[in-house]
Amino acid sequence: MTIAEERSETVAGRVRPRLDGVPETLLWTLWNRACEARLPDTVLDDPMAVRLVEEIDYPFEERLGPPHPLFSQIQGLRSLRFDQAVREYVADHPYATVVALGEGLETGFWRTDNGRMQWLSVDLPEAAALRSRLLPPNPRHHVVACSATDLSWLDRVRDLDNGVIVTAQGLFMYLRPGEVRSVLAACAERLPGGSFVLDSLPRWVTKAARRGRLRIGDLPIPPMHWAMAADERYKLRGVHPAIGEVRALTMPQGRGRVGKLIERQHRIPVFRSISPAVTQVWFR
Repeated sequence: MTIAEERSETVAGRVRPRLDGVPETLLWTLWNRACEARLPDTVLDDPMAVRLVEEIDYPFEERLGPPHPLFSQIQGLRSLRFDQAVREYVADHPYATVVALGEGLETGFWRTDNGRMQWLSVDLPEAAALRSRLLPPNPRHHVVACSATDLSWLDRVRDLDNGVIVTAQGLFMYLRPGEVRSVLAACAERLPGGSFVLDSLPRWVTKAARRGRLRIGDLPIPPMHWAMAADERYKLRGVHPAIGEVRALTMPQGRGRVGKLIERQHRIPVFRSISPAVTQVWFR
């Protein structure tokens, strides 16, 4: 048994994870997706998230707070937007490789699988071990236990002819600016014709996290180091000469008044400067 595997145990048939710092935040995103997926009019069809919450021995509500209608729908719509980007790319490249960096217990492979694509999940060893233990095996789904900043994962991407799309959902804000540039530059260099989908937070959020002012229930949000507002996307073109188009991805239509606000936040300048942003980069 590896050290990472020892950081989870089975109690009464349920898996008890032993996570802290950034890896523990994967349980918060899972909790939000599951809470959203339970709703009859959910924006995200994710029954696996519901099942995972039931199989994990973790005090979700006590530690993270009760279901929050805003956070749950935002998380559901963010995951849906990443799914849409993957589906759009795979529609043109049906045998593509999807590389999901730091995806925790995301279930995007099962939500978007076309039966032909390959999926590479790259995460820290403790998160990768938990993912391997809880999610069903599939010959086209592979887990790589290393940091996204350890660029050796790129050596596992062997089929460039059929296209590659990389996703970094809820990851880059925890990396330092130089690390973000290094990951993007390496992908631009080694994945010609590929694409990269990422999300970012404005500086006021990351600054508050670094000062220890952000908490979700009893969970302190770890320090965040990289920020990018929606109107700063153009700067990504300067990371590497092989970066071509940089495109803003707007959120899908949500549910009720909250959903409309989330969908329209990037159309209103005052909200655009304080809201999360989802961006797609294309490599020449």
